[in-house]
Amino acid sequence: MRKLFTAVALMGLISLGATPMMAQEAENAPVATALEQDSTTAAVETPAIAEEESNEVAEQSLHHQLKTKFIEGGPGFMATVLLCLILGLAVAIERIIYLSLASVNTKKLLTNVENALQSGGVEAAKKVCADTRGPVASIFFQGLDRIDEGVDAAEKAVVSYGSVQVGKLESGLSWIGLFIGVAPMFGFMGTVIGMIGAFDSIEAAGDISPTLVAGGIKVALITTVFGLVVAIILQFFYNYILSKIDKISNDMEDASISLMDILVKYNLKK
Repeated sequence: MRKLFTAVALMGLISLGATPMMAQEAENAPVATALEQDSTTAAVETPAIAEEESNEVAEQSLHHQLKTKFIEGGPGFMATVLLCLILGLAVAIERIIYLSLASVNTKKLLTNVENALQSGGVEAAKKVCADTRGPVASIFFQGLDRIDEGVDAAEKAVVSYGSVQVGKLESGLSWIGLFIGVAPMFGFMGTVIGMIGAFDSIEAAGDISPTLVAGGIKVALITTVFGLVVAIILQFFYNYILSKIDKISNDMEDASISLMDILVKYNLKK
């Protein structure tokens, strides 16, 4: 530490000693040298300012580029692709909210149902299920409602109503799959129509101009890119929703088996 402080002190003294010398040399320097320094400073500052401006343009370019490319792609097909994205996201968000509300703690629900059966009978257990949200509680309610007809009737009710609940969980997935498939199709259709327009321009001009070909192909490919981007975004949501449905379905099956075990024990005690 002492060596470090000593080195810092020496550097400070050297810099302090060098400052008056530099100031004196600057005073004795000719006016031409000062002008050269000013021009050099301006030359150094100009690229820095230009770099800052380019960074600001780069930050703002994404939004402007998206708007520009959307307009260049053609309002018809681009608006259709955008509509697929909006509708697909709306259905996906609705499904995610529904599935989040459908998820419950099945172990806690089973414990509450079993305790209610032991203390208050079937009606108390049905009340517990009625006060609990989610498809698992609804399945339990149907099974408890048929327990007076026997365990077999209760099991059939649980299995039948479980299929109904799985259908409700999967509701809306077909629409998301439709938008995933349709968005790239509209993009490809826009590409084909854009290529046809490019060839029409070549035919009208009577010559193969790089400008005509490049412009038509660029517009054609923009619709394809946007269609693929929409399909990729919706595919992520689709797979996430499928994973949540699988988890809830597995919980429903496990909970239904546990419920039947509880009902068998309840009947044997009666």
